Amino acid sequence: MARATITDIASRAGVSPATVDRALNGRKGVSAANRHRVMRAARDLGYLPSDGTTALPSRPARLAFLIPIGQNAFMHEVTESIRNFAREQPLVENCTVIALKGIGSDDLATGLDQLPDDAEGIGVITTDHPRTRDALRRVCESGVRVVTIASDVRATPRAAYVGVDNTIAGRTAAQVLSMAIGAGEGKVAVFFGSRGYIGHLEREAGFRSCLAEIHPGLQILPPIETGEDGERLYGELARLLRTEPELRGIYCVGAGRAGLVQALEWHESDRRPAVVIHDLTENSRRWLAEDRIDAVIDQNARLVGEQAVLRLLAAIASSSDHLPLHHIEPRIILKENIPQQ
Repeated sequence: MARATITDIASRAGVSPATVDRALNGRKGVSAANRHRVMRAARDLGYLPSDGTTALPSRPARLAFLIPIGQNAFMHEVTESIRNFAREQPLVENCTVIALKGIGSDDLATGLDQLPDDAEGIGVITTDHPRTRDALRRVCESGVRVVTIASDVRATPRAAYVGVDNTIAGRTAAQVLSMAIGAGEGKVAVFFGSRGYIGHLEREAGFRSCLAEIHPGLQILPPIETGEDGERLYGELARLLRTEPELRGIYCVGAGRAGLVQALEWHESDRRPAVVIHDLTENSRRWLAEDRIDAVIDQNARLVGEQAVLRLLAAIASSSDHLPLHHIEPRIILKENIPQQ
């Protein structure tokens, strides 16, 4: 079905096309009643984005996103999804993406200093830290709505969290890795990016509890924090491959995955450990196809970006401090079901 036009909306709302144009673009000269008619008609005709039954703004909003892009492929894909989706939405007046240098509280503070003065809502990917919580509280108290993305910062007045239930994602990874390893005993290595990322801690906890339930013969080695650094992950895994002959499985919670694959490539063995990682990217697609890893637990970067925009718009329009929680379902990606890009 073809997308509705300005004329279609005008006919449905009983106003002129010029009034529709002014209302959709947030310009003056439209009464509150006519603005309401236009926005309702636009939603009914599918012209505006939908967030279920949650209200969306009656005029285009100004959004900003603070994301530690770095060399993380998932962050790059989320950023591109945000930019592309926001560009297509009539309810987004402008969308600013601020690239943070890192994931820490100091990096967030630097990013907040760069926020446009007229930003009405911000989406953030950051760690859970006292300074982070304090900064986000002050932003919310100033009237700006906040949405956390990928990893939550719960003890703040943020309006919504966008992403998977990370505990469930970790339990899913445990079940998949257990199936890939098969029967018997052995050891499993766990690598995660940062203890400051609540999402990483939740994944590890879910993984640990589930694996203990379904495969008690496997011993989980002490988890190793890599700071999302591929070279550090490479060195730590190379050491384990030399010193742990019973290593049968590897679970990578965060980024730095290229170092993991490189360490396995250089390790001389007839059989590599089973490997489960997170996030479907160009690299992880190739690693699956080449049998370098066994499975990817994906949180769908495109959908995360789109939902971040929609939830932020809904937060701006809502009179409630918090929106209902809607997790994105994690996907299990194997060699035989790699989705098209």
